[in-house]
Amino acid sequence: MTNKDILEQVRSKMRTEKIDAVIFPTSDPHNSEYLPEHWQTRRWITGFTGSAGTAVVTLDEAALWTDSRYFLQAEQQLAMHSSSSVIGRTTGATLAEQEALRQAELGAQSIKPQTFVLMREGVEGTPTITEWLLRKLSASNGRVVAAHGMVMNYSTVKALEGALRRIGVSVRTDIDIADGLWRERPALPAKPVYAVGKEWIGESVESKLGRIREVMKREHCDAHVITDLMGIAWTLNLRGDDVKMTPVFMSYLLITLDDATLFANGALSEEASAMLREADVKVKPYEDFTSEVAQLDGRVLIDPATTNYTVFSKCKEHAIEGESPVTGFKAVKNAREIEGFRQAMLYDGVAMVKFLRWLKPAVEQGGETEISVADKLEELRRENEHCLDLSFSTICGYNEHGAIVHYSATPETNAELKPAGLVLIDSGAQYDCGTTDITRTIALGPVTEEMKRAYTCVLKANIALATTPFPDGTNGTQIDALARAEVWRGGYNYLHGTGHGVGWRLCVHEGPHAIRMDWRPAPLRPGMVVTDEPGIYLEGQFGIRTENVMVVTPVHSSQFLRSSRCSGEQSSEHSSNHSTNSLKTVNCELCTMNCLTPLTLCPIDTTPIDKSLLTTAEVEWLNQYHKMVHDALLPLLSDAQDRQWLTEATQPLSSR
Repeated sequence: MTNKDILEQVRSKMRTEKIDAVIFPTSDPHNSEYLPEHWQTRRWITGFTGSAGTAVVTLDEAALWTDSRYFLQAEQQLAMHSSSSVIGRTTGATLAEQEALRQAELGAQSIKPQTFVLMREGVEGTPTITEWLLRKLSASNGRVVAAHGMVMNYSTVKALEGALRRIGVSVRTDIDIADGLWRERPALPAKPVYAVGKEWIGESVESKLGRIREVMKREHCDAHVITDLMGIAWTLNLRGDDVKMTPVFMSYLLITLDDATLFANGALSEEASAMLREADVKVKPYEDFTSEVAQLDGRVLIDPATTNYTVFSKCKEHAIEGESPVTGFKAVKNAREIEGFRQAMLYDGVAMVKFLRWLKPAVEQGGETEISVADKLEELRRENEHCLDLSFSTICGYNEHGAIVHYSATPETNAELKPAGLVLIDSGAQYDCGTTDITRTIALGPVTEEMKRAYTCVLKANIALATTPFPDGTNGTQIDALARAEVWRGGYNYLHGTGHGVGWRLCVHEGPHAIRMDWRPAPLRPGMVVTDEPGIYLEGQFGIRTENVMVVTPVHSSQFLRSSRCSGEQSSEHSSNHSTNSLKTVNCELCTMNCLTPLTLCPIDTTPIDKSLLTTAEVEWLNQYHKMVHDALLPLLSDAQDRQWLTEATQPLSSR
């Protein structure tokens, strides 16, 4: 069915249920970023396939909100439907779009039924969902908004209720509008649950539960409810395959001071069952959780920002609101996990070298497309027996498609690559020892001066973040401008974050830490893993991004890849050159210093670089990084052509 057909059915059900607006978030009962197919209701009703966004449908209008990563993708996908339009455009709007904006601002009372208007979050002139609902429902005298309580967190629903109450609108949380309308809706997944290999765990289930209970005691809590699938998988050293490319399983976890209960939808392997018995963790059916949590008494530690409304409501009388200690524990990787990351980067680096050696000759021969290139990279990764899956769908965007930050090639958009211009490839894998995420932008042939300038700005930004020490306790927002300033100096900007946390054999995106312009208070602590991925995107022309996975490391034990400098008068005392194998203590009277140390092992394409824009220190860092890549990967390559390609690709820049 088309979006128009689905909308007609949804609106028919809304009239029957006396509902004036419905919210379709990108979420499941566990506040997940990547969802089981069963919960992809926003994608079902809009046709938009991005991983972030919220749709809202009224009886005569519909809108989709998404962030800057997906502006172009959403616009293109929604444009397949003739009545779609855009609010908050940063480029010139068509007359139809200007009319849509005018009517939206006026709260038009007589708009004909249409498919979705795109709302660009963060762009001036774009209303929030609540503002839009207040305007539309005031104009139409609407009285009821449906927000399914199982897939929207408690804090969001309570804030919505408070805002809408002012105009006499109530929020109904007991209905899933898609239920009964979504034909052939996938069932809830229930795939087997298995244990993580003991060689990579680094900490037992008993130890993790002990740390959690220590926090519970300090907070005077008798129980702790965990609904986050990654947090549950981390705590119990278990993994599953219920979500594509994210090894988690549908579950809830209830921890008390004396015992713990896992509510799982899939069957546990014998090894997993034995491990839980040893840790005194009981196992019950997934569907029993909501009734059992309603029987809790005492003080229950629960997070209203991540727990769905329905679950939180059942124990809110006993709730002690706060972030789960698992969030912070999970983000700081232990020594075995970091070693696992390093091993995964070796596996991934070998696959990337084979791929990059293949890429340009294959493009020159002709017939390679964005999809075939992505498939080739996946094939090379899966040649390694330790590769379990991809960590997300590969982004392969040629020239103008590279400007779509989270572009996903389809048979309709699948561009053939030519021996000219730039291709942006963002990819990663789940190995049995760790998770990878890497972006490289490659010149397939001649590139423009604008491309060279932008490419070099991005490289400078990447190096700036990788080479600046910062005091322990600094958060990602405080260092975001280190990278972004290099892009600003070039006259560009990018709207996505500069870096995100990476889970260990979990979701490729992990909090609470991130490197972003918007405020993220979580401090960057040694052992945290985070990406370094500035970019530049010129709509309709090209996109550039260079991404390495980094680990936060104390400077005194880091393998720091350039001259580091503390501030002020002490700069000469604290400045030193670090090769990849050298150790140097950086002492600061006022602070303990950390830095970001590269984990990713893959050459950065030097052909699009404008060397005149690089400083001596930046060239030195790039050369040392390439030496590290060469020395680590060369012994793992058996093919003479792969070895020759790697040696040539990692030659010092000054010798070219």
